[in-house]
Amino acid sequence: MNHSDTVTDSSCNNELIQLMELNTLILESVGDGVYGIDTNGCTTFSNAMSERLTGWNKSDLLGKNAHDMWHHTTIDGCQYHSVDCPIHATLKDGLVHQEQNELFWRKDGSSFPVEYTCTPMMKGRKIVGAVVVFKDITQRKQQEKALTAALNNVKKLKQQLQAENNYLQDEIKSNHNHSNIIGKHPDFIKLLEEVEQVAPTDASVLIHGETGTGKELIARAVHDNSNRKDKPLIKVNCGAISENLVESELFGHEKGAFTGAIQDRQGRFELANGGTLFLDEVAELPKETQTKLLRVLQEQEFERVGGTKTIKVNVRILAASHKNLAQLCETGEFRQDLFYRLNVFPLFMPALRERKSDIPLIADWIIKGLAKKLGKNITGISPDSIKRMMTYPWIGNIRELQNVLERAAILSKTNIIELSEAVLPVSMAITAPERTKNILNNDTSKNDNTSLVDVETAHITAVLNQANWKISGPGGAAEVLDVHPNTLRSRMSKLGIKRNN
Repeated sequence: MNHSDTVTDSSCNNELIQLMELNTLILESVGDGVYGIDTNGCTTFSNAMSERLTGWNKSDLLGKNAHDMWHHTTIDGCQYHSVDCPIHATLKDGLVHQEQNELFWRKDGSSFPVEYTCTPMMKGRKIVGAVVVFKDITQRKQQEKALTAALNNVKKLKQQLQAENNYLQDEIKSNHNHSNIIGKHPDFIKLLEEVEQVAPTDASVLIHGETGTGKELIARAVHDNSNRKDKPLIKVNCGAISENLVESELFGHEKGAFTGAIQDRQGRFELANGGTLFLDEVAELPKETQTKLLRVLQEQEFERVGGTKTIKVNVRILAASHKNLAQLCETGEFRQDLFYRLNVFPLFMPALRERKSDIPLIADWIIKGLAKKLGKNITGISPDSIKRMMTYPWIGNIRELQNVLERAAILSKTNIIELSEAVLPVSMAITAPERTKNILNNDTSKNDNTSLVDVETAHITAVLNQANWKISGPGGAAEVLDVHPNTLRSRMSKLGIKRNN
């Protein structure tokens, strides 16, 4: 070998050393962790980022099994054997393996989520080791978690908005209008003054009054004059819900809580959060539900049916009943402590017969609405019909008045309504006792005097004749009297009312 050959070999060696140093510098500068293993899984190389992410330095790693040091546990906490590890699979099958959701363990005992790619190192056709490139995805996981939480919140809000929209659509269809509150009688004016006094507070209100007097309108007036007027007023007719579903209706339920619960459902309390909940016919609530309702009133929190999560709400309670709740407390049918909670500020709706001077005003308003509804040119009611209305007992109150006038308007062939015997029987045109109990919905016949029973019997019979003895369904006697069909059947049985063929 001559001198020139020696110089050439030295230059090649220097270039090779420089190239290896450059490659090492590149690996050390990579922003991801990089380490190499031999065919036994022992570490042959580890770059600076790998050491920084794991806390293990080169002296800890070189010649040691990397899997046993930082890859020994799965994401769910189970032991991760090397035979199941994708990195070790590369050493056997010579394929590139990628994982998106695994854990590496630091030297201090903490862990962090990683994604990695394992590529085989080949010498000819022989596998001589593998290179693993990994990165810490903690920030990405946190962002994914935050995004999932945000999407779940959006889903929850969407469900709530949908539920509120469905409820509000139902309310719009029911065509409520505060111009329905009509009257100049002193008792009624006093009631409206009390509404103005209690509305701005958050006090619970219990509205007492017979069926058909317009208790819901008063509840709406309280809400609309309150600080919660921009929030929803949610109504629950406690008497129209089956006993086994009433808690689900009020408090909602979790998916699978009972047969048919195919998804989570918000109850009326959640829908009314920030606003007002109106419990109509509250006396019909089962005793078990009364207990749960009392807790909500006291603590403003509850759990859904089938759920364990406590839900806090801020809801004002308005309630109404045609029954005497104080008497029901004495008989044990209604919780006395719940009654006191609801009856913080009582409002008493006068029966229509107790403010007879308002009958012409109310009738005139009803007639104007019927003219639009029926498309007929109806301008008024005959004087004789007005007199007949003023002496009629109106056990069904304003609701009954509406039904009688609608039937008369349909039958009328002129622009002036005449209340015939068929529509308003003369036999019923008697003066009813002041503050008569709602006899159709309370079993008081044993304590009533004969004249009151006669009034009830005659009135029910007249309405049945008017409805051609149809009890339930549209146009049936129960609808005219605004009572449940079963309630009407029960009263007919007690009074011995039967159709004479």
